[in-house]
Amino acid sequence: MDSPESYPDHFSTYADRYARYRPRYPAALFEFLAGVAPRRELAWDVGTGNGQCAIGLAEHFRRVIATDASAAQLAHAMAHARIEYRVALAESCDLAEGGVDLISIAQAIHWFRFDAFYENVRRVARPSAVLAAICYTLPRVDPVIDAVCDRYYRDVTGPYWPPDRRYIDECYATIPFPFDEIAVPRLTGAVDRANPPPSFEGRAEWTRAEYAAYLDTWSAVQRFKQRNGRDPFAEIADELAAAWPDGHARRAVRWPIYMRAGRVV
Repeated sequence: MDSPESYPDHFSTYADRYARYRPRYPAALFEFLAGVAPRRELAWDVGTGNGQCAIGLAEHFRRVIATDASAAQLAHAMAHARIEYRVALAESCDLAEGGVDLISIAQAIHWFRFDAFYENVRRVARPSAVLAAICYTLPRVDPVIDAVCDRYYRDVTGPYWPPDRRYIDECYATIPFPFDEIAVPRLTGAVDRANPPPSFEGRAEWTRAEYAAYLDTWSAVQRFKQRNGRDPFAEIADELAAAWPDGHARRAVRWPIYMRAGRVV
């Protein structure tokens, strides 16, 4: 049987920064999920990381079980009276059969073994339960800053992303999804012209240093450092400073959020 120690861990070594500099999800996303769930008794947030999604679900569900394979990530999770955090693999988490109303996976399903995970989903799901796979793509600030970010993603750190990262680049449109699909909202004003309209939008107000700290949470950046013994951010630091000259000025940072949702029948 698989154990949490056997999964590909991309984030535990910098869990504290991940907790601080990852975007939060908007309230409208959780309102939508609560509205399509058959009941609001139990939600399972899979690959919860630091609980960014679980916290939002806890406002709508009586109980949230939030699991992650990384104990280091969960050590920095946000506490809530209705959330129970557990170290567990998505494919073998031992929740009781037939009791889960909503299964959410935010920015994580591309790391899972789809067939094994979906088998576990069917085991724990209540009739007509909803599974929602959520992801966000690259942050958007303005065209000049975005061009720096895109070059950093594509040209500097690109070779260091795991192959499964492509599912996020494709806005989860190509993940295996053997469920009765539910129509999800679409924003009328696309925040990323290169991709289809997202379902929701995450937002933050950050300084340049906070934005750079977010970039440092990318798993590809950590892999670059490990293999090359240096920080890849040096390759764009001057370019970003020129694009964002007042480093103390807070800028609106937006993340397009995409979602696939379906009923488990």
